[in-house]
Amino acid sequence: MEEQRGGGPSHWWRYGPPWGYRPDGPEPHPARLPWRSTALITVFVLVGSNFAAHSQPHRVQLDGYARVLLLVASLLLLWRHRHPVAVAFGTATAALVYLSAGYPYGPVFLTVAVSCFSAVVAGHRRAAWAAVGLLWAGHALVALWLYRWLPPRGDAAASVGQEIVVATWVLAIVALSELGRVRREQWARERADRAQAAERRADEERLRIARELHDVLAHSISVINVQAGMGLALLDSDPEQARAALTTIKAASKEALGEVRQVLDTLRAPGAAPRAPAPGLDRLPELVEQAAAAGLTVDVQGGAPHLPPGADLAAFRIVQEALTNVVRHSGSRHARVRYEHGGGELRLWIDDDGPATGADAGGSGNGLAGMRERAAALGGTIDAGPRPDGGFRVLAVLPLHTREDQ
Repeated sequence: MEEQRGGGPSHWWRYGPPWGYRPDGPEPHPARLPWRSTALITVFVLVGSNFAAHSQPHRVQLDGYARVLLLVASLLLLWRHRHPVAVAFGTATAALVYLSAGYPYGPVFLTVAVSCFSAVVAGHRRAAWAAVGLLWAGHALVALWLYRWLPPRGDAAASVGQEIVVATWVLAIVALSELGRVRREQWARERADRAQAAERRADEERLRIARELHDVLAHSISVINVQAGMGLALLDSDPEQARAALTTIKAASKEALGEVRQVLDTLRAPGAAPRAPAPGLDRLPELVEQAAAAGLTVDVQGGAPHLPPGADLAAFRIVQEALTNVVRHSGSRHARVRYEHGGGELRLWIDDDGPATGADAGGSGNGLAGMRERAAALGGTIDAGPRPDGGFRVLAVLPLHTREDQ
C-alpha cells in the first residue's frame, strides 16, 4: 500500500515514473533537470573509465582531453528530457570522438544508452536509431580503415568478432529502448483508463445526487405549493382549513429538509454509513398521507415483497415521483398504486384518471428521466404514457435480486 501511494519500485513499474507522458507526442518538459541521476552517471563514467584504462594498456591512457569528453557526454544528460534528440546525437558524437582518439573502451557507452533510451520513450524513435547508427558506423569506419592514421600507434584492424560485439551492444540499446517505449505507452493507456473510470464514477455520483434531490424536493415542494394556494384561498373564509394547510406545509418542509440533510451527510462523510436508513416502500403510507393533504386520494393494491436496499429505494422514489406528477400535471384527484411480483420481478403500476392539465402531463421532464435512470441502474425498465381509456400510467419493472444483492 505504501509503495502504491509513495511511489516505490512496484508502484513505479505498475503505474509509471512520476513525470508525465503523452501517447500522441513527446512528454511535457519536467519542471527540474535530473541532477541526481546525471551526477551518479557522471561519477560512474569517470571512475569506471579509470578502471577500464588500467585493463587496456594498449589504448591511449586518459588525459585531460579524454576527461573533458567524458564530462561533456555525461553532463549532456541533464537535458535528456527537454531536448532528447539533441542529447542523443551529442552523446553519440562525444563517444565517437573519444573512441577515435584511441582512449579505452568503457562506461562512455552508458551515456549513449541513457540518451537514446530517453529519446525513444519520448517518441523520437528514428532520431535515437540514427544516433546509435551514427556511433556504430563511425566506430566501424575507424576500426576497419581509419585506424592507420589515428591513435594508438601500431593499432591493428578490428576483428569480425569485435564488430559483432559492438553490433550486439547497439541492438541491445535499441531493444531496451523499444521495451521502455512500449511500457510507457501502456502506462499512458492505463492512466487514461483510470482517469476515464474516475470521471464516469463522478458523473454517476452527480446523477445519483441530482435524482435524490429532485425526487425529494419536487414531491415536497409540490405538496407545499398546493397547500399554500389552498391556504391563501381559504385564509379569510375558513381560517381553520388555512391553518391545517399551513400545518401540512410545515410537516412537508421539515421532511424535505431532513432528507436533503441525509443526502448532504453522505457527501460530507465519504465511505461512512448514512445516519438514517434510506427510505423504502415501508414508507408508502407516508406518501399516501402527503398526497391526501395535497387533495389526491391514493388506493394501494397488493403488497411489495422484501427488496434489496437499492431496489427498495428506487421503487419508493418512482412511486413518489409518479404521485408528484399526478398532483402537478393531472386534473385527476384519484390515483392507484398496484404491486405484482413473480418470476424474479416486481411490477409496479401507478395510474391516474386524468385529464391532463398541461402539455407535459405525466411528467416529461427530469422526473421521468430520473425514474428511467433509477430503473435502468438496477436492470429494470420504465414504461410511461397515456392510457387508452384516459389518464396516465407509469409501469415500473424492477428485478427482485439486483447485482448489489448478489
